[in-house]
Amino acid sequence: MVSTEELIKIVSSQKEDLQKKDLGTERKILKTINLNVSPASILTGIRRCGKSTLLRQLMKKIKNFNYVNFEDPRLVDFKISDFERLNEAFQEINGPCEYYFFDEIQNLPGWERIVRGLLDTNKKCIITGSNASLLSRELGTKLTGRHLNYELFPFSYQEMLDMTNNKPSLESFNFYLENGGFPEYLISKRMDLLQNLFKDIINRDIIVRYKLKDERAINKIALFLLSNVGKEFSYNKLKSYFQLGSTNTVISFINYFEECYLLFTISKFSYSLKKQIVNPKKVYTIDTGFSRANSITFSKDNGKILENFVFITLRKKYPEIFYYQEKGECDFVIKQKDKIIEAIQVCYEFNEDNKTREINGLLEALKQFDLKEGSILTYNQTDEFIIENKKIKLIPAWKWSITQ
Repeated sequence: MVSTEELIKIVSSQKEDLQKKDLGTERKILKTINLNVSPASILTGIRRCGKSTLLRQLMKKIKNFNYVNFEDPRLVDFKISDFERLNEAFQEINGPCEYYFFDEIQNLPGWERIVRGLLDTNKKCIITGSNASLLSRELGTKLTGRHLNYELFPFSYQEMLDMTNNKPSLESFNFYLENGGFPEYLISKRMDLLQNLFKDIINRDIIVRYKLKDERAINKIALFLLSNVGKEFSYNKLKSYFQLGSTNTVISFINYFEECYLLFTISKFSYSLKKQIVNPKKVYTIDTGFSRANSITFSKDNGKILENFVFITLRKKYPEIFYYQEKGECDFVIKQKDKIIEAIQVCYEFNEDNKTREINGLLEALKQFDLKEGSILTYNQTDEFIIENKKIKLIPAWKWSITQ
């Protein structure tokens, strides 16, 4: 139990601390969030990607609001039963308020009951959390039809340019591929920030949350996947390689990685859901700078780093991404409303040695899904040609990303 007096001190100090921080670089997603459209707005994303800063940017639009950050160690003993006292503290400090901002609310077991109660009294709730499926699962059962979900990622290339007052160029793009988009790291350049972030995610978001014991195995699998972006893997092979008891253990671990936005996996496209499940998957990481800081081998393949950049750019816009593989292979096909709408190949340097393979893989996907044109995203090559009545465009990935 936390007393009302203690809560008044905590809420007051959090509010003072909030007012001392600047608003940072405006996030692109800010323009898409309208707090009046839905009673609850849910912001999810990996730790340290800027969710709290985005909250401050949203708060700027509100005259009066209640705010609490559940990451505060002083709230470690806070329980659902303490919420009435928290509301008393809010009333004492802020008076009547329509808007409630809750930061990292997944730290509070049963939090959805609080939100449901507030929505029932016509309050509006803006919530952040670092676990995607936790939020969506609980809200799906408790708040159906009364919330909108938003995902926040580390800075995009364009957001990094905005933050550093830079312009699109190969030089700035190379900087982004090397350093990624975590705001604090871009400011400090301290690699230990990204290394400690990895440890926090593994320990706090996975080991502690799911009450796991084999920390060493989880670390090894996570680092292995971070080091093998864009490559195929199967649960059975991982089980054998790491000498784990069952494929279900591997599946659970990878689900945990995805839930906390550490990694993403994509399936080979098939109209059969069963085949999608059993076919090998590919893995991508949340951020190239993050992976570089935590994996010795990540930085050795420029082609895979560029492919990872393209994937993350697509993932911010499209939730359903597959790779296509039959006679040839196409890196990404985008599904929207039960239809493949786009096919994209990624090739660091398009040349005589690889052009037949790259074109044939893309062309096969274009024919399969009856698409008129496709793209080959390169490091810095531009071209356009027609093959078998299909338009194929070579576009530098850094120029393409700014249009997304």
